[in-house]
Amino acid sequence: MEHRRYLLTLRRFWAAAIAAEMEYRLNFVLATVTSLGNLAGSLFGLSLFYLNGATLGGWRWQEACMVLGLAVFMDGFSRTFLVPNIGRIVDQVRSGTLDFVLLKPMDAQFWLSTRNLSIWGLPDMLYGLGIVAYGGTHLGLAPWRYLRGVLPLAVALVILYSIWFMLATTSLWFVKIHNVTALLRGVLEAGRFPTPAYPRVYRVVFTFVLPVAFLTTVPASAVLDRPWGVSWFAAVPLALALALLSRLFWRFGLRCYTSASS
Repeated sequence: MEHRRYLLTLRRFWAAAIAAEMEYRLNFVLATVTSLGNLAGSLFGLSLFYLNGATLGGWRWQEACMVLGLAVFMDGFSRTFLVPNIGRIVDQVRSGTLDFVLLKPMDAQFWLSTRNLSIWGLPDMLYGLGIVAYGGTHLGLAPWRYLRGVLPLAVALVILYSIWFMLATTSLWFVKIHNVTALLRGVLEAGRFPTPAYPRVYRVVFTFVLPVAFLTTVPASAVLDRPWGVSWFAAVPLALALALLSRLFWRFGLRCYTSASS
């Protein structure tokens, strides 16, 4: 019964959010056109590395496009689900409205993570999947091959959420962390290129320090059946560990939290 209550609450959250967003439909059209322009720029930048028959770490153009497509999808996911929710935790801590969230008869992390929804990131998600399909089609991949990337992609989303939420939790001590969030998004831009294309030191950092590789390259490798030293199975315990750590870190932060409104 408890999970049904949360599902009903989630449905009401998102229905209200979509209804509010659709009051400005022209903005959605503009967001769609803007995202298309950004995608064209990303594809052009990637194509520069493939002039004269060069490759990125041995990855062909179509394979690199699949990595880029997943990166665009991740950016759209962040704009749709993470930025409207987790990105506002800092303001709630500073204004003291976090107190009202903590008093609600439901889990505060659930409320803070799902209360809002922005449809402006949906074009990026669709464009990203389209680029993945483009790369796979030109590589002659069978439709069932894409199913091999579903679980790695889901694991990647858990990793991305956990990192973002832990970073937002630090606002309970350090209120102004907007620059750190921008830095994180900048680092995640490295996922637009296949990780094997980077020098060895960067490959280690993007795999074991900042798990950028697990967000794009690993799911793409699962679809392509292209082993390069890191299996997507390694992402499962990493995602579980980060999810648990984000939960424990949040609870620890609440014990240290002093109301800004008192």
